[in-house]
Amino acid sequence: MAYLICPILTTVLAFIILNEHLSTVQKTAIFLSLVSCLLLSIGHFMDLFYSFVIALSYALYLILQKKNNRLDKFFSLTIQIVLSTLLLLPLFSVSDASVEKGTLFYSLVALIAVLFTIVPLYLNTLALKGLDSSVVGILLYLNPILSFLLAVFYFGEHIETLQAISYSLIFISVLLFNSKAFKSVLKRQKVVN
Repeated sequence: MAYLICPILTTVLAFIILNEHLSTVQKTAIFLSLVSCLLLSIGHFMDLFYSFVIALSYALYLILQKKNNRLDKFFSLTIQIVLSTLLLLPLFSVSDASVEKGTLFYSLVALIAVLFTIVPLYLNTLALKGLDSSVVGILLYLNPILSFLLAVFYFGEHIETLQAISYSLIFISVLLFNSKAFKSVLKRQKVVN
């Protein structure tokens, strides 16, 4: 759920804090996304609350990265990783020592940390150099949309009607939000051809 709430919060915070312009179509797209999240949260309001907290923290992170013009992006990411490591070190003593973890385990953890955390965070900071935070926020919807499509079409998972409606609304909202960009790309291709 946090993946679905974060783009909304990022876009709204970018509008409020960074004064990024949102067209009427983009505001409509945000509203559709909000409706979708509310539909998915029916009967799961505690999940919605925790997801909101997680999404808000990442949305604020993106906004702060956009405002960070003084520090080098890679240096900034390095500081964040070191601080996160220092905050998580006390939890290491609480881990289950009865299960032996060999070199393979720690190698896989390092690989996953680099490929699925550090690289995406760095690419996010680079994307924020050239794109509005609201656009980066809405593009975050690609992950849950692709996961949903894989679950349904590749793994054959059963979906409820409400889920199908909600994810359809999200997909429509992404198309609406980026419709101006899509039109300009199509216009440029027509000029080139």
